[in-house]
Amino acid sequence: MNPSSPHQPKRPAITRRKFLGITAGAAAGGGLLLAFGLRSPKTPSGAPDVAAAFAPDAFIRIASDGTVTLVMHKVEMGQGTYTAMTMLIAEELEVDPTQVLLEHAPPDDERYAEPLFGVQETGGSTSVRGNWEQLRRAGATARTMLITAAATTWKVDATTCRAENGKVVHAASGRTLSYGELADDASRLPVPGKVTLKDPPSFKLIGKSLPRLDTPAKVSGEARYGLDVRLPDMKFAVIAQCPVFGGRITGVADTKALVVPGVRQIVKLDDAVAIVADNTWAAQQGLAALDLRWDTGSNAALTSAAIEAQLATASEQSGAVARKEGDPSAAMASAARRIDAVYQQPMLAHATMEPLNCTVHVRKDTCDIWVGTQVPTFALNAVAKVTGLPKEAVRVHNHLLGGGFGRRLEVDFIEQAVRVGRLVAHPVQVVWTREEDLQHDMYRPAYHDRIAAGLDAQGMPVAWTHKVTGSSILKRVANDLFPKNLRVIQAIGYDGIVATVKGVDIDAVEVAVAPPYRLPNFRAEFVRQEPPGVPTAFWRGVGPTRGGFVVEGFLDELAAAAAVDPLEYRRRLVSDPRARAVLDLAARESGWGEALPKGEGRGIALLHAFGSYIAQVAHVAVDQEGGVQVKRMTCAVDCGLTVNPDIVVAQMEGGIVFGLTAALWGEVRIAEGRVQQSNFHDYRVMRINETPAIDVHLVPSQEHPGGVGEPGTSAAIPAVVNAVYAATGKRIRKLPIGDQLKA
Repeated sequence: MNPSSPHQPKRPAITRRKFLGITAGAAAGGGLLLAFGLRSPKTPSGAPDVAAAFAPDAFIRIASDGTVTLVMHKVEMGQGTYTAMTMLIAEELEVDPTQVLLEHAPPDDERYAEPLFGVQETGGSTSVRGNWEQLRRAGATARTMLITAAATTWKVDATTCRAENGKVVHAASGRTLSYGELADDASRLPVPGKVTLKDPPSFKLIGKSLPRLDTPAKVSGEARYGLDVRLPDMKFAVIAQCPVFGGRITGVADTKALVVPGVRQIVKLDDAVAIVADNTWAAQQGLAALDLRWDTGSNAALTSAAIEAQLATASEQSGAVARKEGDPSAAMASAARRIDAVYQQPMLAHATMEPLNCTVHVRKDTCDIWVGTQVPTFALNAVAKVTGLPKEAVRVHNHLLGGGFGRRLEVDFIEQAVRVGRLVAHPVQVVWTREEDLQHDMYRPAYHDRIAAGLDAQGMPVAWTHKVTGSSILKRVANDLFPKNLRVIQAIGYDGIVATVKGVDIDAVEVAVAPPYRLPNFRAEFVRQEPPGVPTAFWRGVGPTRGGFVVEGFLDELAAAAAVDPLEYRRRLVSDPRARAVLDLAARESGWGEALPKGEGRGIALLHAFGSYIAQVAHVAVDQEGGVQVKRMTCAVDCGLTVNPDIVVAQMEGGIVFGLTAALWGEVRIAEGRVQQSNFHDYRVMRINETPAIDVHLVPSQEHPGGVGEPGTSAAIPAVVNAVYAATGKRIRKLPIGDQLKA
């Protein structure tokens, strides 16, 4: 298996079919190419109708030597996608997953768009839940055609044959034919209009904890990330960008840099300088020798305090109403008691382990890039825009990603690399240092939430209002990256609630607009307030990460006001049996209600997002100096049908560590227009010795699969905050916890 193959796969010719397409000659020596997809896109301008009558989302290619190849339209950034999606194909095709080769799909929204978003991307915890049925149907169709080909060869009824282990078997006669032997004959058969998918009881692979297919190559060092790209005569470049948002270069004294051994060229852009050298070390030494002068522009006095003040002021305005039920104003006025709170969250960086990088080779008529990106078509479009080349002349070679978390949904670093590459006569790998990566990120925005509840005499809510104030990431993304797909973005629903109100950022209000509780007389609003000059972007967990912190923290406040146990308070408000099941499981497995020593506490949080239900209990200890130690995290997950339980557990564990990092220390601060954090010494991440015991419990389910890449992060943050309150009696309404508890 080679999940990081650098080839650009050739786009196969597809004959016209309504739902499925096949073609002979898919591999050397002939074979079967099965293409399956969701949509029937329009014929591109100037392209033959026959080639565009149907464009698939995923391809199975079976060569005459029996090789099965899955052309993968998703990227692997540690989440286990390559293994889980290969299992979906292999289950229905009746092959061993280890026998399936992977190729990265070429950039092509028409063929490879994510069904849930309408563009080719990996994010939003969509890979399995968005392609669960489609990939299985592709495998089942290939299996059906191969069985038909064998039955025709043997002149027997197809119902007397079965597929197993990459071959078709006729039990009565004991005859067998391998898929490779059948591939050519199968390619000439008509495509069945309907195929039968396996029922869960007959699954052989799905539901089993099979080893990850990408692990051996990563352990041996064979796996290739963007930073591993090496080309003949390749040069290396590092970047220096203005430390102030929106600043420009006014002067470069490069005499000393040019005499550094190995430095070959200084590339000057409007907002950055690239030092091109024979190796990265020489480039860094050249960068250190540069004397740079900057015009820091209008944001030179910007501070985090100013951004927070702007958010607070904006939050006093009326917002665009995302959801309204009943009469919250009247219910609030007649309530026995009213509780108000303000919750604040800081900017966060992505801090991926593999810093941003892109290798570029720009020539007169073509351009190749080697990169790890979550959005191949956005990358292709960006390169075409910068170079002025037609899209057909641009080739994107995608690689494994050393962490994404939403940062590699952006193409700013790709555009910059191409701008540098246009001025270099060789292939050049443009690398951001860790410092550049942290100080020129696209940041998770800061938010300011005003939330209030009216309670009855028993302390239960009779009114609920929630106003979210912050940046609109979707507004920028829709305008800059996929304006044609704004309709898709606006039509995302929350439990039947569709947010299409003008002025509402549906990501920012997620969870806020539809908490997993019965809350009468409800209003949720959004006020857009952009931080001056600061670029904002999606961060792992997106809306549920920020929304869960506020809603679950405030629920704990209401439980305390009602003098009701936080678990019991939630159970009274939950009607969904799946939500109640994860609450009860997490509580039981965590020892909820058992006595703890002084200074220790448990906190609980519930999340319904990404199609999954998550409950987490945090057990923390707070010392006399206010230091917080997370001792144990208990997580209960109902993510529907589970493809690979071990991958789900791993995603919960990783997501929890990511969330705890943000809750305890995560914060990007700005002073004089400059990001103050620069590396992992001052942008803390949880270390191995700080990581708590993590117990993950999966709820058996036959529901459609939900996402698992992000909900673990989203639920961990409020759980640990609520645990701190249980341990200390001090309410945390502003993140990170940091030094707030210190005497």
